Amino acid sequence: MKLTGRQRAFLSTFLDLYREVQEPLHYSDVAQRLGVSKITAYDMLRLLEERGLVRSEYVLRGKGQGAGRSSIVFRPTSQADTLLAELAGEDWNGAEWSEVKTRTLETLRAGKGTNYQGLLEEILARLPQRESPMLYAAEMITAVILSLHQLREDASAAGLLDQLRALGLPGEAGLSALAGLTLGLSFVERINRRLISLLLSYTGRYQEILSRLSAENKRRLSNFVGEVMKVVET
Repeated sequence: MKLTGRQRAFLSTFLDLYREVQEPLHYSDVAQRLGVSKITAYDMLRLLEERGLVRSEYVLRGKGQGAGRSSIVFRPTSQADTLLAELAGEDWNGAEWSEVKTRTLETLRAGKGTNYQGLLEEILARLPQRESPMLYAAEMITAVILSLHQLREDASAAGLLDQLRALGLPGEAGLSALAGLTLGLSFVERINRRLISLLLSYTGRYQEILSRLSAENKRRLSNFVGEVMKVVET
């Protein structure tokens, strides 16, 4: 089954939220997590239901005003977990990985002395369409590092990269910590709110991908992070 990048990201976030609360979800809760309208969340859940990835059910509301009225909620099917596992697995194009990696590093070198704003905008615009788990993770990582680079002179953000290194970046532990760092960036006053909102919306799929990657592909990502940091910081 083929999903668009937007559908896959939505499903991944839905699964994350379901695992947190361990109960069927109302579409308004999903909308709040994703920062989309209730109508958008409802329509997407219905679309995923048609594809057998979620199922709906009606439950009665609790006590108080409106008690006894039914409300529609959604839960994932076993097929949803299986599909995401396949999409985040080891089916990746080595030639495409090499090409994107080389092009990204060359673009970073060409932009030295700038704040990389244009490149950051490009990465965030194309991330939802990335089909390859490896490329998605690599560009998500690059976007976070570039966001940090833009704030290198901001006192409230100055220690974030040091903290990330202390957690093990560019090693595997550091890769896992990147999602949490994105949340930390949201509290920096000078951050571009639109861009950080996009980054936050992409962390669900990033974490899902990272949990599924083999040790070898995590090593490839770690090496890539080291190269990106070297270019950006020197």
